[in-house]
Amino acid sequence: MAGRAQPLRVLLTLGSLMAIGSLSGHAEAMTPLFLGAIASALAETDDSGRGRLRAQAVTLVCFAAAAFAVVSWIDTPALFIPGLALSAFSLTMLGAIEPRYKAVGFATLALAIYAMLGIDGSAAASSDAGRREEALLLLAGAAWYGVFSVAWCTLFPAQPVQAQLAGLFRVLGDYVCFKASLFEPLRGIDVERKRLSLAQLNARVVAELNAAKEGIFRRIGTTRAPTGRIARYRGLYLIAQDVHERATSSHDDYNALADAFFHSDLLYRCQRVLSLQGEACRRLARSIERREPFAADPATGHALVELQSAIDHERAQLREPRRMALLASVEAMAWNFAQLERQLAGATEPSARAGRADMGLFDRSPQSGREMVERVRRQFTPRSALFRHALRLAVALVAGYGVMLLIHPVRGYWILLTTLFVCQQAWGDTVSRVGQRIAGTAIGVVAGWALLVLFPQPWAQSLLAVAAGVFFFATRATRYLVATAAVTVLVLMCFNQVGDSDVLMLPRLIDTAIGSMIAALAMVLVLPHWQARRFSDLAATTLRNHAHYLRQIAGQYRSGARDDLAYRLARRNAHNADATLSTAVFEMFREPGFVRPRAGTALRFLIQSHTLLSYLSALGAHRVALHAPQQLDALRVEAEGAAAALDALAAYMEGGSPDAGPAGAEPIDPAPGGDEAGDHAARLFRTELALVRQQIGSLREQAGRWLQPQPDGAPGSP
Repeated sequence: MAGRAQPLRVLLTLGSLMAIGSLSGHAEAMTPLFLGAIASALAETDDSGRGRLRAQAVTLVCFAAAAFAVVSWIDTPALFIPGLALSAFSLTMLGAIEPRYKAVGFATLALAIYAMLGIDGSAAASSDAGRREEALLLLAGAAWYGVFSVAWCTLFPAQPVQAQLAGLFRVLGDYVCFKASLFEPLRGIDVERKRLSLAQLNARVVAELNAAKEGIFRRIGTTRAPTGRIARYRGLYLIAQDVHERATSSHDDYNALADAFFHSDLLYRCQRVLSLQGEACRRLARSIERREPFAADPATGHALVELQSAIDHERAQLREPRRMALLASVEAMAWNFAQLERQLAGATEPSARAGRADMGLFDRSPQSGREMVERVRRQFTPRSALFRHALRLAVALVAGYGVMLLIHPVRGYWILLTTLFVCQQAWGDTVSRVGQRIAGTAIGVVAGWALLVLFPQPWAQSLLAVAAGVFFFATRATRYLVATAAVTVLVLMCFNQVGDSDVLMLPRLIDTAIGSMIAALAMVLVLPHWQARRFSDLAATTLRNHAHYLRQIAGQYRSGARDDLAYRLARRNAHNADATLSTAVFEMFREPGFVRPRAGTALRFLIQSHTLLSYLSALGAHRVALHAPQQLDALRVEAEGAAAALDALAAYMEGGSPDAGPAGAEPIDPAPGGDEAGDHAARLFRTELALVRQQIGSLREQAGRWLQPQPDGAPGSP
């Protein structure tokens, strides 16, 4: 995302272009200038000033190639059709490199269609010189937006990171507050449903963590030490990582805790502490937004003291071994809450975290042209969702061009534009956009007609076009229907400056419906990539990342907690894989029923996988050095056994025989023995590892159900 300030940059760009057009008396130039600026804004991603300058240069080169290719080939279908297909496929495949190239590729396709619209709708573009002038005006509008974009990134380098961190702590606060609802000491609560909601919230937190990390990394690079606000923001990001690990931790089965302490207020006290900490995350988000100092709430400290007092009182009365073991889990939670509060208190001066031995961030961007090519090459397989989408979009655009020539070759390029914006990689997103695009276009046409009647003056229509453009960029990520209506108004206002927009109204509605239908049909007929077909691979990747995370955790029980890059990367990869699996499963439920016969099994697998990750997070949150060599070796052997079981289960999900399931997945006895009896850390390690092994057994059961042979060859089968 380009940031919340993008609508303001669009306002400055379109407003200045309108002023230039009005003062120079060239109102006919406003439409291509506006469309070029919009295409440039679509290509914008968050970056530093220098990075934005490089990205803008690449964008203008791609725009120039696309615009002049359209000018040269638009009258030669034998060249234009294969060029359109090849361009759509190639530019979409650029998304394999990294998100900024995905945005540039999409915006280049949009600008190419804008060039077609300009040539088709402008009388001046009937000659070669007029067409070249139309292309140059598009590029001028794109470059003009680039000036504002680069200047903004240079003058306000930390503003996007500030917004990203505020959003991160806001979503993290939502997660922590919802996590508190698990501590209801009531029997019969549907914990699985709550776990499912937590998996969804966790995916949002992970997305915000990734966005914040990329924003910080683009501004500090690989060598320079950050200073000023960026140094503070890096400290806040590392705090958010630690808070996330502690917030996702689970120390025992919540139903068992509710049953054991049904007549106690222990869990209510746990709930109160966690709710206060969730509110603290939200207050921290507000302080970041307002650039105000953050102060910890003393009420949380009092609540923690009272919780520990309640635990001591409960221990003095308990005699049952089982309840004593569960009370130990509550005590571990209380300790974890105290450490979480300590992390939040560190947000008052996050730059103090520079005392860490390792504050490095992992650079996921390509380091060379060869690596870029290799990333694209790896996606050249029908198993790749991106490859399928690129081929699907190319076919859809060519089909749209054919329908346009068949129905009405004049002003018919709206079909292509609609297909481009509606055809998404996921079925659910495409179907959602089909309805919103048609409804938004209808609303925009009606609103545009009314505004043209009410404001016949050209200057008023220019102002309305600017306002509509700003409104489009303010709402396109959250309210696509409203954004579609806004951009329809913008187009009508612009084209009314050089002709009669009445002739566009009904054709635009018809072309929008046709383009939407083509996009929907392409999703079904051209290499459909249903989520059920990729679930096994995503599940296997998730399990392997869980195994790697467990190995990193176990290694730190020898040396003590070290938040080095290797550990943080393993933790982030585990959460990224869990978020990807969660997104895929929920997307599966937006697809037609006949392609997801085992969606319920996938949902249960997701719940078990996310629960497993919460137990691993608890192990990570309680990392301490164990000094007894025999004790340490025994626990590491058990941890390696669990990690190997996860690897075996991953191999099973990828198509192994049922006999290749994880060996030794039976739960271990969490009760301490021998010289571990007095070692709280070792007892906690064994308890959490027992819960991990239980989850592996549950995952093995769900994997077996998913991989059962299906006679009808449905997508859920291997």
